[in-house]
Amino acid sequence: MFLRDLWVSAHWAWQGMRNILLLLVLSMLQTTDLEARKDHQFVWKTGHWGRCIGDCGSGGIRSRAVWCVHVEGWTAHHSNCGLRDKPENQRSCFQVCDWHLELFEWEVSEWQICVLVPFAHGEVKPRTTDCVTAQHGLQHRSVHCIQKLNRTIVASEICEYFIPQPPVEQACLIPCPRDCVVSEFSKWSECSKDCVRSLQHRTRFVISPPLYGGSNCPNLTESRICDVPISCFLGEEEYIYSLQVGPWSKCRLPHLKEVSLIGRTMLDFSSDSAERSTFKLHSYKSHHYSKPWDVEIGYQTRQVRCTRSDGKNAMLSLCMQETIPLTFQSCVMPKDCETSVWSMWSTCSKTCHSGDLSPGFRSRHRSIKYIAVGTGKECPELEEKEACNVGGKELLHPCPRFSWRTSEWKACQVTLLLDGQDPRRHKHTALCGGGIQVREVYCVQSVIESGTHKLKEVTRPVDKKLCVGPAPSASQLCNVPCSSDCLVSSWSAWGPCVHENCQDHQGRKGFRMRQRHVVVEPIGMSQGCPHLVESIPCEDPMCYQWVISEGVCVPDHGKCGHGNRILIAICKNNKGDEVSHTLCSEFLHPETMVCEVPCAVDCVVNDWSEWSSCSHSCSSKNAEGKQSRTKSILALPGEGGKPCPPLRALQEYRLCNDHICTQFYWETSPWGPCSEDTLVTALNATISWNGEATCGVGLQTRKVFCVKNNFDQVTNKRCPDSLRPETMRPCLLPCKKDCVVTPFSEWTHCPMTCQHDNATAIKQFRYRIIIQNAANGGQDCPDTLYEERECEDIPVCPVYRWKTHKWSHCILVPDSVRQGILGINEACGRGLQSRAVVCLSDNDLAADVTECMKWTEPMPALVQECLIPCKDDCTFTPWSKFTACSSDCESTKSRRRSLTGRSRKRDKCQNTVVYPQVETEACPCETFITQPHGNWSDCIIAEGKTELQLGMRFQGETKQCGEGVRLRAIACYDKTGKLVEPSYCSSSGYIEESCVIPCPFDCKLSDWSSWASCSASCGAGMKIRSKWLKEKPYNGGRPCPTLDLKNQAQVYEAVPCYTECNQYSWVVEPWSPCKINSEQNSLHCGDGIQTRKIRCVNTAEDGEGETVPITQCDQSEIPNEAQKCNLYCPNECVMSDWGQWSQCPQVCDPNIMQTRTRHVLRSPLNTKTCPKDSQMQPCVLNQNCFQYQYNLTDWSTCQLSENATCGQGIQRRLLSCMRSDGKSVNMNYCEQLNLEKPEKLSIHCHVECSVNCQLSKWSAWSECSNTCGIGGQMIRTRSIIMQSQGEGRLCPTQLTQYRNCPVKPCYTWILGAWSPCKVEGGQCGEGFQIRNLTCIVHDASMSVPSKQVKNAFCGELPSKDNALQLPCSVPCPGDCHLTGWSEWSSCELTCIDGRSFETTGHQSRSRTFIIQSFENRDSCPEQVLETRPCSGGKCYNYAWKTSLWRDNERTVWCQRSDGVNVTGGCSVHTQPAETRHCNPECKKPFTYCTQSGVCSCERGYTEIMRSNGFLDYCMKVPGLEDKKADVKTSAGKNKPVNSKMHDIFKGWSIQPFNPDGRLKIWVYGVSAGGFLIILFLIFTSYLVCKKPKQHQSTPPQQKPLTFAYDGDMDM
Repeated sequence: MFLRDLWVSAHWAWQGMRNILLLLVLSMLQTTDLEARKDHQFVWKTGHWGRCIGDCGSGGIRSRAVWCVHVEGWTAHHSNCGLRDKPENQRSCFQVCDWHLELFEWEVSEWQICVLVPFAHGEVKPRTTDCVTAQHGLQHRSVHCIQKLNRTIVASEICEYFIPQPPVEQACLIPCPRDCVVSEFSKWSECSKDCVRSLQHRTRFVISPPLYGGSNCPNLTESRICDVPISCFLGEEEYIYSLQVGPWSKCRLPHLKEVSLIGRTMLDFSSDSAERSTFKLHSYKSHHYSKPWDVEIGYQTRQVRCTRSDGKNAMLSLCMQETIPLTFQSCVMPKDCETSVWSMWSTCSKTCHSGDLSPGFRSRHRSIKYIAVGTGKECPELEEKEACNVGGKELLHPCPRFSWRTSEWKACQVTLLLDGQDPRRHKHTALCGGGIQVREVYCVQSVIESGTHKLKEVTRPVDKKLCVGPAPSASQLCNVPCSSDCLVSSWSAWGPCVHENCQDHQGRKGFRMRQRHVVVEPIGMSQGCPHLVESIPCEDPMCYQWVISEGVCVPDHGKCGHGNRILIAICKNNKGDEVSHTLCSEFLHPETMVCEVPCAVDCVVNDWSEWSSCSHSCSSKNAEGKQSRTKSILALPGEGGKPCPPLRALQEYRLCNDHICTQFYWETSPWGPCSEDTLVTALNATISWNGEATCGVGLQTRKVFCVKNNFDQVTNKRCPDSLRPETMRPCLLPCKKDCVVTPFSEWTHCPMTCQHDNATAIKQFRYRIIIQNAANGGQDCPDTLYEERECEDIPVCPVYRWKTHKWSHCILVPDSVRQGILGINEACGRGLQSRAVVCLSDNDLAADVTECMKWTEPMPALVQECLIPCKDDCTFTPWSKFTACSSDCESTKSRRRSLTGRSRKRDKCQNTVVYPQVETEACPCETFITQPHGNWSDCIIAEGKTELQLGMRFQGETKQCGEGVRLRAIACYDKTGKLVEPSYCSSSGYIEESCVIPCPFDCKLSDWSSWASCSASCGAGMKIRSKWLKEKPYNGGRPCPTLDLKNQAQVYEAVPCYTECNQYSWVVEPWSPCKINSEQNSLHCGDGIQTRKIRCVNTAEDGEGETVPITQCDQSEIPNEAQKCNLYCPNECVMSDWGQWSQCPQVCDPNIMQTRTRHVLRSPLNTKTCPKDSQMQPCVLNQNCFQYQYNLTDWSTCQLSENATCGQGIQRRLLSCMRSDGKSVNMNYCEQLNLEKPEKLSIHCHVECSVNCQLSKWSAWSECSNTCGIGGQMIRTRSIIMQSQGEGRLCPTQLTQYRNCPVKPCYTWILGAWSPCKVEGGQCGEGFQIRNLTCIVHDASMSVPSKQVKNAFCGELPSKDNALQLPCSVPCPGDCHLTGWSEWSSCELTCIDGRSFETTGHQSRSRTFIIQSFENRDSCPEQVLETRPCSGGKCYNYAWKTSLWRDNERTVWCQRSDGVNVTGGCSVHTQPAETRHCNPECKKPFTYCTQSGVCSCERGYTEIMRSNGFLDYCMKVPGLEDKKADVKTSAGKNKPVNSKMHDIFKGWSIQPFNPDGRLKIWVYGVSAGGFLIILFLIFTSYLVCKKPKQHQSTPPQQKPLTFAYDGDMDM
């Protein structure tokens, strides 16, 4: 009961626990499901990668956006997505910059083989069997972005930045499968003539290999048993026996157990029989414990057996011959090369990271401990390289970058453009104009400061090779400004004495002044214009004064007698302008003046004339100025009238220009330097005036002083203070410029390699460059720019040598081996001997053998063959030395030896042919023959050594023309025609010949002509001078300027000219009294003549009124020297002279009149009227009315300074005043009209500099392009530094010069052809083939035969690839063996429809096997095929060819388009049939099979056909046993006999039969035509020969021809 209750309780507890566990599991699953659902509801999303940002190269960063989204599309917080699965949002990238274009490029491989297009699932599409020409396929290639420097692969995005990626696949065509094509079989080989049954064979070779899945090549050999009629007799052996030699065994040392074999019986190595041989082993010194460096000599053996023609071994006695092959020999025990352990890895070649992604490299080395001996393994590579610092850019600092830098431009040098003969080059005058300036161009490095990614430039110059890209220009044209003087006008007349300041005119001191103006402004560094105002102190100055004019005299009573003249006063200033009368002094001037009017009989004189010009400009002790005025008598007095005044009363004088001849003016000194002033300190910051940076504003000062007469300095009071020039002005303070130089460059590297002890000292240098020269008081440049020193710690090359010990005794094969095999007891024959070789230093200390192998000649031989003569051998003494040679080239030298011991008594040893005892050689000949080779070189001008100076690099100081030499290389031969060193014939190796390079001659012009006269007599004009062609240029000289057609000159120069219009003026003296002809006129009145003198005077300041030729004055204004005059008679009306015409308006108008008046001086006595007192005339242009305007001359040609040849110049034009009739007048006329003046009278211009082509010096001659032989050339070049400009000499076309190298002999090892396989002592088996290695001398051409020389000339032997002996085998009778290689087939292209499918063709060769016994067929090797590409191939077609049918059979073969018959190449599906069969067979009686393959009836039978077209049976044609057969039957058309007709017409060009055997239609036409012609001839003959009335009988009626109808529809 208790147990049951306990079980129930436990059961209940278990039930409750199970429910709880079930709930717990369900809740956990629910939680897991919720978590899983949560994980699946939120996922990470990423954006596209952005652009690479950062510095150029691999330091860029590329970013993208990463966010968490719900599956429904809304964005959630990042915590909802698993952070472990969050994609990266940044990654490193390569930032591509434009300059990377020069570093990266696409590397594209060749297209791979075209493969068939695969199916969608990837399986390869099978080839179709109905391929006609080709099938579609795809071909691929690899495309990588690589770095140009080391060809390493980088990311494709770098190259895609510049150029799109090339395609990696393209469609292609796969030609149809092409089967192997082989040639025809050769003829059968000949059979053996003995009774042994043998095989004969024939072979063929491969013409074209199988391509594109074509069938493999068939067997190339066919064999068959010879049908030999000779039968062997019974018991006669049917086999051939041959002695077969086996291969040598490995070299081995004798073991102790071999020694214990003495007397033991061993099997014969040469037989399969039970024959046995015994041999004994004698004691042999073991080498077991030798050192590794010691050479051990062992022995090796080989088998010799007798083999039968069926391949089985036979007894050795069946193959016995006179000499048995050697079955043992001494050998060197092989020892492999031993090397030391690897050294430590060197430092990585890449120690910094730059824009490229290429790795660096490091290396390690090992040395040779022991070289290989015998057939031991050769030494492995002694150096190993591997990449390093791959992708570890974060651990490397950035690499420096390099860029070009330049110094400032040096001063402009004009002399660089002048020829060497130009005298101005050597004058000390300041040249100006166009020139050349240079600067230094150097390379510097820039490094990135750690942490800042900023470039920090190190200005230390480095090797220019480190800078990439074109270097900046190191020279340019420039201009030195030229100065020009100031041009001023002449002095004006002295003005009146005026106060210095008319507004404040205190005191009685005044000045009289005269002025001049600037005609042409100065340019450049001239001293400026001279003073423009001169003054003279004077007393009683007046700024304003009254000017009084007199009116007409009015008589007081009547018409004559005393009267009064009204005076009019006008106030004028010193310029003559009317001003207010209040400015003048208030003195009382009379308003009237007493005068007298002549009466009718009184004498009449006119008014005073104007005062003449002053005779002197100033007054001195010796001269004073005077001027005069006159009156003239107009009418003589009558009776009772007032007489005329005396002559002296008719002339009046007064003094003028009474001031002293001393002029005063202000003179100034040049402006002083610009200095800092405390008043303008506030402005002394860096200021930019006129766009030029300055260091503040300063002051310039100068001295101002008063000068008298251009000489003496006087007190300043003597000059007007109002005109005093300023003594200071502001200026720009120039900045001080210190000299700036680069730091010294690094010392140039000393050589890393060792130098020999006697080598010259090697120096290293460093330099620095001046970037900026000192200026304006800055710090000067240092004196030392170049430093040099000797290299220190250069390792001296060590000296090592080989030391050889004596040869050991000759070691033979052990006696036990030798005696056991041959049964010979004598120890003699050929063996080996060795010696020790050690390496010694120069101190005779032992050194590592590697050192000697590195520093001296190859290692001497360790082993050599030796000979221990046998007792029956001939022995000799050693060879003596060769005898001396004479100087004769025909002489010889000889050496001798003699027999020793018992050999002297043996007869065989006396045979000098076999055993020579004297050797003779030809002596060397010292006679050499010179043979010129090649063409003459260019003419070479020797260059002298010149120091490097500024401008030397482009001035062309090197001699470019004149006398030189040209060279022709020689080849030197000895008397035997052997090429030797050219130094034997000539020290230089050349034949020299003088030559001349003509120097260029420039165009030569004449000197300047004299200046032509000015085009204007006064004012502004032009004058011209010219140059003409004197000598034309040649040899590339400067060309001549183009002829100026207008001036008919090669070069002309036009400049403006100017003369004052009042410089020369006419001076007239007073008119003489009017002279009346008294003989005709008793009253002495009436018309007469009066004269005066005129002269031309220079009115300029320095002219002082000097009389000059009248041609200097204006001829159009020449005054009259005589005129008509009139003396009025008494009682006549006397009129005054006409007054001035009134002014016309500025614009001339003919409707406007101008007038002039005169007045009555004496009234007539009677009622006679006086003439008119006024006149009028219209204002006509250029007659009495003129207009004025400014006139500009033409621009002058570009004017250069006399010290300049080109560059910047000035074009000038002058301003003048011109009257409307074309006459130049004084500028005052235009200035009074206030006309607008032109702005520019001078402009800058440029004369192009004639720069000759500037060339660099010739480079040094290059190394010869060939180290030996003919065809070698040396080259030197020069470059164009500056192209020619303007009319300079053009650059020569020859920038490269060549010369042939002297023909040095070429020494070459020549390998001969391999000899046939040679088996020593046997007929077959293992042997060797050899070839000779010969040292020859030649000239590298095929025309001259080579000569053999000593091997020492060729130096080291070729590598082991060029073996001189190779193992080979000679097949024994019965062995199956391969033939030799066939010739290479012709080059064939793969073509589709006659067009080449590939760029390269292919050609093949093959080897096949020869079977000598069918029993050994299984041991035959495979036939071998080799194919190689070729160029220049052809397209070939293959077509089936057939012969004619013979008895329903014919031959069918495949033929290539070049006529070669082949097997393969033609399609099997289109192969024509070789035999002809009817289907079904022709079994009916009287039937046969036709050529077309159908059954037909024999002759005399007709076919009876079925409805299906087949022959049913043959029916005999009735009555045609001997007659023509039925023409409608096929038997009548296609009988076998008719085939002979086809054969008859076979060679005709026009065939009468169709292919089906029927006659062609034209045959019927020809037959009908011929029939008609025959009828016509018969009828004509009948008419001619017909007899009259001849009886014509009726011909008998013929029996009609009956045809049997067989149902043929053709009826």
